[in-house]
Amino acid sequence: MTIAVRLARIGFALLGAVALVWIPARNLDVDSFSIANYFSYFTILSNVLSVIVLLVGGLLDPQDPRWQNLRGAVTVYMVITCVVYAVLLADVDVTLNDKWINDTMHRLIPIVVLADWLISPPRTRIDDKQCLTWLAFPAVYAVYSLIRGPIVDWYPYPFIDPRQQGYLELAFSAVVLTVAMVLLALAVGAVGRLAARWRYR
Repeated sequence: MTIAVRLARIGFALLGAVALVWIPARNLDVDSFSIANYFSYFTILSNVLSVIVLLVGGLLDPQDPRWQNLRGAVTVYMVITCVVYAVLLADVDVTLNDKWINDTMHRLIPIVVLADWLISPPRTRIDDKQCLTWLAFPAVYAVYSLIRGPIVDWYPYPFIDPRQQGYLELAFSAVVLTVAMVLLALAVGAVGRLAARWRYR
């Protein structure tokens, strides 16, 4: 991998890290701010994973198949973050009130991670079955949010809040989101294989 790509990974990882710590650092003395709630947003968790993947990729650039599989998974999570925000959350308060942080986490870093996946695709083929395993994390996250929600009387996003829509509509939304995420996972895997075929032919 070229030094320019590795430096870009490190640079964007540092930018993502600054965006992640900015709001907690500024709001730790605010009574209404909850660090547990902050790290219960899918956006925050997916950006944490992105920072790790970009930083490790920039410093070490591992080629292990398991690492490449993790890269693919994190790429899907960031694409989900970008698409769900654009479609469902653009006008919803999700704590990230600073425009540069909002744009960084929901737009810039997802584009960077996807571009990195295409510029430096895995040399090992990742099939559709492996791509679907990437969705284990969103599934666990959904279960966590639904269990924690009634305990703390707080949900990170309106579309997983049964208090606002009821469980029937929640179930319908879950089916639609699941189908969308399956398609996104398969698409990320497919474009990665196409990019690898072009890059390493």
